[in-house]
Amino acid sequence: MAKKNNLPKHIAIIMDGNGRWARRKGFMRVRGHEEGVNSVREITTECAKKNIGQLTLYAFSNENWKRSKTEVGFLMRMLKKFLIAERGTIKDNDIMLRTIGRTEALPDDVKKELSISMEESKDNKGMILCLALNYGGRTEIIDATKKLAADVKNGVLAINDINDDIFKGYMYTSGMSDPDLLIRTGGEMRVSNFLLWEVSYAELFFTPVYWPEFRKEHLEKALSDYAKRERRFGGLIE
Repeated sequence: MAKKNNLPKHIAIIMDGNGRWARRKGFMRVRGHEEGVNSVREITTECAKKNIGQLTLYAFSNENWKRSKTEVGFLMRMLKKFLIAERGTIKDNDIMLRTIGRTEALPDDVKKELSISMEESKDNKGMILCLALNYGGRTEIIDATKKLAADVKNGVLAINDINDDIFKGYMYTSGMSDPDLLIRTGGEMRVSNFLLWEVSYAELFFTPVYWPEFRKEHLEKALSDYAKRERRFGGLIE
């Protein structure tokens, strides 16, 4: 078991493999998404118990709209149901819910429940649970650049003042720490347009385990692997 002082402060997860898990079991794809919610609940609760500062989950990318209307509709209904059903879990674990992405494009009923859950949890002092919804890493950088360019044009900001910290302030993740550990389930080894700016120095952990099967013991394996690594951030360890 990873020691507390070796735990990442911020974990980001690409929850991949729902559809492939369902096909392997002989189910429809949507069954994989349903089972994946159980993984979300268990991993979120476990991270909160371990006093992880933030857990960011890649819940819906801005490219997921390309899927069939039936699947997208199901995902939106499931998201709404999740927001309502998990308010008790969020409260019991003192979790603050936040989001990143172009959430204004989500269906109105989903936005309503999202707003309620965020409002109810805004004063919680425990872990931040951040859902990436209608999110894309390139889109985030483009949106940040547009806002920054507008401030330069309006005289709010001088070009020579722009640095990493200033640019970070225009990102969706402004005010959040960068992930220390990025986990991807499902066997693929790529970041898939997720937190492109923020994971520059994150430790990466890939597992063949499909997300619907990812449980506490798999999280512990990722944390134990993380604890063995030396993080250099471009420098050298003396």
